[in-house]
Amino acid sequence: MREIDVPQDGGLNQGLKEITYAVAENGRYVVVPSLGWEPKNIANAQAWEVISEDIRTQARRVLEGELSPLAYHLARNLMTAGLAASYVRLPRWRVKRHLKPSVFNRLKPEILQRYADLLGLSLVELKQIPLADVNMLGDEQL
Repeated sequence: MREIDVPQDGGLNQGLKEITYAVAENGRYVVVPSLGWEPKNIANAQAWEVISEDIRTQARRVLEGELSPLAYHLARNLMTAGLAASYVRLPRWRVKRHLKPSVFNRLKPEILQRYADLLGLSLVELKQIPLADVNMLGDEQL
């Protein structure tokens, strides 16, 4: 793409620019700031809607007692049980078991601390979901 053709459509970046490489008039690649490209912005917006809905679903399931708070925190950090398992050095099946409230509530502090460190949370924060996210659900979803 030529330097003058770099899209400046705006969108999710909220005024922040991203780096795009383009060909300058002299034929060399140059770095060009871009506000984005409309099709990409639409696709990103749709992806974030799906992610937000998944986070709300996990929050609801935690509040209903189906899942442990760990499930919510993993969803909020865009992590799967397999990815979390690799970071906390546990088998994936054990991390999946920890998504059950009855198992999570009996975890040793050392294991909880691994999760807390991974997610950048305190032990207290790990064991609950933020009040702001609970309020986001509204009464109709509980």
